[in-house]
Amino acid sequence: MRHLLRIADLSADELRTILGLSSGRAPRLTTGEGVALYFEKPSARTRNSMEMAAAQLGLHPVYLQPQELGLGTRESVPDVARTLACYHRVIAARVFDHAVLEQMAAVNAAPILNMLSGTDHPLQALADLKTIDELCGRIEGVKVAFVGDGDNNVARSLAEGCALLGAELTIAAPAAYQLKAAPAGTRQTEDAAEAVENADVVYSDVFVSMGQDDERERRLAELKAYQVNAELMARAPDAHFLHCLPAHRGEEVTAEVIDGPQSAVWQQAINRMHTARGALLWLLDAPSSQEF
Repeated sequence: MRHLLRIADLSADELRTILGLSSGRAPRLTTGEGVALYFEKPSARTRNSMEMAAAQLGLHPVYLQPQELGLGTRESVPDVARTLACYHRVIAARVFDHAVLEQMAAVNAAPILNMLSGTDHPLQALADLKTIDELCGRIEGVKVAFVGDGDNNVARSLAEGCALLGAELTIAAPAAYQLKAAPAGTRQTEDAAEAVENADVVYSDVFVSMGQDDERERRLAELKAYQVNAELMARAPDAHFLHCLPAHRGEEVTAEVIDGPQSAVWQQAINRMHTARGALLWLLDAPSSQEF
């Protein structure tokens, strides 16, 4: 049985297969079988992209909230996974603690899909990689600069994907915000201008993520110099700008960049749906008619 918890759990060939399955027309796999979508953290893009991806495949998405399941309180995580597997082909979960996903996967009752955890965001990385390929015509050898808070789930999954497919990732962040245990080939620096110089892709994420509100003022002060603005983008005049969204204009990125001609954030957002569909197809071991 397949699970998708981390990009690093995939081989390069498996990652390419998922990206291939994300392209082209969606095959209708079934009618009425379910996909459980469990959300401890709310999300606009993840819920919409996953529900539409499931519907395109003929699967019926069911949205679940913490008070409905009582994971670890009313019922054990393994028992919840076994119960949901009685009704659903796939269990997808967006959780704070990555260990919850690991407990679900250990039961092997149904394929488990990580819609985001405290450490990893594989669905975002899939959309990022597909978008990079569409924009640059390739992934291998593409120069990607990630600027800002480099020690988060988005940066980690992106770094793992770049390492597998040969993109050259540089993370520009203060020392305290650099990615811990970065994959081989990931370069890190405190110099944002140097990281962006002649990049093909410049990527930013929020400085203050969900659950970090009590750190807001400190984080904004420490990351202020890593704002992606017109001056920084001028060092890579042909680069495309990406952001996983939601964005805070005036903090990690200026409006003139994210709303400007170099921005590809809406193409990236659309690809969340396509790559969610690819992930579901791969988990269900559906045959691929696409080459990547």
